[in-house]
Order: sequence, then structure tokens, then C-alpha cells
Amino acid sequence: MRWDEQRVENDLRLPGIGDGTVLRTFDVPEAMGINFHEVKARSALNHVPGARFGFNWTINPYRGCSHACVYCLAGDTRILMADGTTKPLCEIGVGDAIYGTAEQGAERRYERTRVLAHWRTVRPAYRLTLEDGTELIASGDHRFLGERGWRYVHGAPAESPPRPRLAEREQLLGPGRAAAAPRPSREYRRGYLSGMIRRDEDLAGATRRGPGRDGGRLRLALADPESLGRARDYLAEAGVRTCRLGSGTRGGGQAVAIRTASRRGAATVRELMRRPRSPSGDWVRGYLDATNGGHRALAGTAVGGAPGLRVASVEPLGIAMEMYDITTGTGDFIANGVVSHNCFARRTHTYLDLNAGRDFEREIVVKVNLPELLRRELARPTWRRELVALGTNTDPYQWVESRYRMMPEILAALEAAGTPVSVLTKSPLAMRDVELFERMAKRLPVSVNLSVPTLDEDAWRATEPHTPSPAARLDAVAELRRRGIDSGVLIAPLMPGINDDPEQVRPIVERAKKAGASFLGGVALHLRGEVKDVFFGWLAAKRPDLLPDYEKLYRDRAYMRPEQRKRATRAVRGWGKSRLRRAKPRSSSPSLQGESSQGALF
Repeated sequence: MRWDEQRVENDLRLPGIGDGTVLRTFDVPEAMGINFHEVKARSALNHVPGARFGFNWTINPYRGCSHACVYCLAGDTRILMADGTTKPLCEIGVGDAIYGTAEQGAERRYERTRVLAHWRTVRPAYRLTLEDGTELIASGDHRFLGERGWRYVHGAPAESPPRPRLAEREQLLGPGRAAAAPRPSREYRRGYLSGMIRRDEDLAGATRRGPGRDGGRLRLALADPESLGRARDYLAEAGVRTCRLGSGTRGGGQAVAIRTASRRGAATVRELMRRPRSPSGDWVRGYLDATNGGHRALAGTAVGGAPGLRVASVEPLGIAMEMYDITTGTGDFIANGVVSHNCFARRTHTYLDLNAGRDFEREIVVKVNLPELLRRELARPTWRRELVALGTNTDPYQWVESRYRMMPEILAALEAAGTPVSVLTKSPLAMRDVELFERMAKRLPVSVNLSVPTLDEDAWRATEPHTPSPAARLDAVAELRRRGIDSGVLIAPLMPGINDDPEQVRPIVERAKKAGASFLGGVALHLRGEVKDVFFGWLAAKRPDLLPDYEKLYRDRAYMRPEQRKRATRAVRGWGKSRLRRAKPRSSSPSLQGESSQGALF
């Protein structure tokens, strides 16, 4: 393949991609300062679980973004493990069970999770001190969860978009250091076993001599497998061998059990059950953990701000230090009692070390082998010719497509396999392939849809400075419809106070009607994960007057409440449905008016 005005470098690969990757830059105005990372993908078709989006399969030839927060914390930072103990971050291993958090409706709750990746590097260090004396050594890119959302330790680097940072007196969220169970000393283990066995007796309403015991036998059944496993480990350390029994019923739920048939083991258990005349503090804590649930009460409880977790100071140490980070199943973990964001972008070679701000625009991943993979996957006998959607994650017709030209091969493969397709883009570059779309539309359901958030020049340049003109997008809709290709307009995202005013929306509606758009819809802004941080940073810089309103709208939630969404979309009176939505189920159209179709903000 020939390239004009290009430069290839093999020594600037992103961490985690691998040795076979090429980093390419183009010396043209549109691509100045942008790195293109050529990777070989493992698959082309991505399955979307659940049918609520209106499609089950997507293709993303480009990855424009991932997540930030890399190489974040000092190695001696204590991580809250799933058994309530803590372990230094440098000693954490892949597969370890720890605590994280997960959003459940409008609330965030603690949840057990697993470590998926662990690595280290050297980064400039900052010291974060809390009012209770807790100290955390972290990089400036690390984030902690506060009452107002995720906050960076330090502000954005020069020439980067602003980002929300920690401030003095800011309340951080987490269980605090007191949530961690003491180091499981011998006395702690004895207390835990005593409490656990007595607790089992109470739960079972046992009236027999001794807890769950019949002569020389011990049987301990619990609805919590984790606690049972912990008890089994502690018994083994005391020399009591047990075997695990099958699950049964306990208190209306499933229970698992362990058992020992040894008289000697039962005698040891009786000794372990005995309360000391003067129990130590560790024995008491172990006993209370077992009888009252202890650290297990953390799982499922709502995340809040423990006393003493307000920020006292953040200061640079002036040195670079060896630091560590992990990837977890929930995307976060508990560090020194505080909810801490992990690097969500390191699990596989296709999840890279990129942030959701500047890197979204400046570090573009190109899956150079995707057309070849797609042809192979579409040829499988199991392929059912279901609708495939493009543009649900990143724009398939972003600028780099003009150089790599993967879309014609992708479309040709879909056409050859008799597979319906729907494209959502912000770029009239889609018109380069209009003859291919036209040919496909004669025998397959095809839809090419344009996202147009505003026709207001100032609002467009402020929110989408690197995208083609919205007017040109509507011209593309008109030409697509003239050629008989299904094409709709999606007004997305609709942002309160920025582009949701009826006077701003009306020109789009009128132009869409004039273009003959087959359907029109609107989607209210939703802010999931790191996108919220990026958007709030943009608001703080460009529209600080709106920041308080947005903090109320999106506090502890990614979506507006139904009544708020209705207000944001009030000016859009959509019409029509694409041919895809009228087709049979196997070729149904994407739900372009659903919340999943907002796409990228910047």
C-alpha cells in the first residue's frame, strides 16, 4: 500500500499493544499531532448483549478512546481484599479477590471483584493527605471518587483540556481505614472460628450437644461460600481437615457446608470454640466479624463518605517514584479506605493506555486486518445475517478513514454475505461510498444516518471543533435520499442550555424535512464513566455558568431522569422509521432514538 506524506515509527508504541504494532503519523494539517496505532485485531464482529438497542452486532474499525488513570499508586498502598484484610498494592496478584464498587440504579454499592491485570512504572509523585491522617502517594493522573464524582489528583497538563481535580475540604467516598479487618493473627483466627461455629448453631437453631456436632463429627453450613472458605482455611491451619459437601438449603436460600468426621478434629473444634477468660483484642474482633458479619456487611451496602475522608492537602513531592496499578472487574478498588479508579484500559491488547480526554482525539487505534477478519467471520455457517451497526462507538468515517479506506471493503463483505447494515456518522465522507450504498440498498436493508447536534456556529465549534460542518451533513442526507437510500437525522446529544433550545432545534428539523430525511430523532445527553469527567472539565472551562445545573442533573447517575430527558428533547418532534425498523426481526434497525446512540461527545 502506498502512502503520501507519511512517517512510520516503530519505537513509540503504546504500552500493552505489543511488538507487531506500527505507529504512523501524517504530515497534513488535519492530522497534525495525531498518532495512528496500527494493530491486528482478534475479531471483527462485536456481539452486543441484549436486544434493547435494536441490533446485536457492531463493527468498530477504529478505536478513538479508552480510559485514563495509569500507573497510579505507591506500592505500599493498602488494598481492601474480599476477606476484609488489606494487602500492599505491590503484592497484589492477578486473580486476587478484592472490593470494588458498582452503580446499581441511582446508587453506587460495594461489590466483590477480581484483579484482572497488575503492572508498574515510574511516575512523578504527589502526596494526598486526608483529615484523618491517611496519606496516599499517587500520580497526578490518578482519580479518587468524591461526592461530586471522579476527581484527578492534579489538573490537566499544559495544552490539554481542563479536567476536574481534587480540592481542599473535598469529601472523598469510601469505607475508611477502619473497614479493613486486622491482620489475621492466631488469636483473630481463633475468635473468628469460635464466632462462626456458634453463629451456625444459632442460625440452625441447634439443640444438640455442641454446634452442628454428632459425637465426633462437625458439620458447618453457611449461605456465604466466602465465609465458609475462610473458616475452612482457618481450621486447616489449626490441624482440622474438612471436606466440602454439596449445596443445600439454609434459611430459604442455598447453602454450602464443610464437615469433619474425625473425633480428634471435633475435639480441636471444641477447644477452638471455648471463650478465653481474658480475650485479646484480636480474638474479640475475629469473633465479632463472624457473628455480626464483620467486613462481609460491606458487600451490597451503599458507598458513602466515612468520617475523616475530606482532603486536607495535595502536594507534589518533586520526585519520580515506582508506582503500581491494577485493572479490576468493577473498574475500581479501595485504596487506604478510599474508592480509587483503576486503569480500565489494560485487560487485553485492544484496551490501551489512553484517556477519555485528549487521547480520544490524538491516539487513534486502527485495526488494519479488520476487513480480512470480517470476510472470514461472515463466511461461517453459523452467521445468521443479522443487522450490523457501525458508528455506535467511534465514527467509522472519521478523518483517518480517508487514508485507510477500510469502509469500502467492510461494506463489500457485508453485501457479499447478504447482511443488513446501518451506519451512524458525523461525516459527509460517507458520500465517497454512496454508489456502494446505492447498490446494496437495491437488495438489502441499508441505512446511512447523520448525527447533527446543532446548526448554531458557536455551539458547533465549541462542542465539536474537529468535525465536519453540520450543514454539510444535512446536504449528505439529501443526496442519500435522492438516490433512494434510507437516511435519517439524529439530533444528538441534546445538551440543556447549550443546544436544546427550540429556536436552535427548529432549523435542523426544517432542514431535515427539506432533505427528505426518512426519520428524525433526538437523544438527551448521557454521561457514562470517564466521559462525565471530560464533559464537566469542558463545562468548567467553557460554560462555568451551567456547571451547577449539570451537577444536579447527573449527580450519581449517567442519565437524566425521565422528566428531565423529556424536557431536553421537547423541541424534537420526530417522525418516520427507517426501512430497517419495518423489516423482519433478523434485519431490524438500530434504535437510533435510544440512549445508546449518542456516540462520542468530542
